[in-house]
Amino acid sequence: MGYTGICWDNAMAESFFATLKTEFYYRRVWPTKKAARLAVGNWIEDRYNRRRRHASIGQISPVNFELQYSRQIADSQKAA
Repeated sequence: MGYTGICWDNAMAESFFATLKTEFYYRRVWPTKKAARLAVGNWIEDRYNRRRRHASIGQISPVNFELQYSRQIADSQKAA
């Protein structure tokens, strides 16, 4: 555990929340907290995890990355 206020300890979370706010949250007006909460959850599940390309994993979506990884593991187990 690092010190309070050291952003490098939490760089991945900081990056995620910056993306969430920039690409989604600040672009809309929310009538209620519940509406915002539901829309954010849907954005994370649909857009961020399934369609948005991530630079850290070769410009593919996390879902595609997991599928490729699973296939590699399965292929390596078959070969063994």
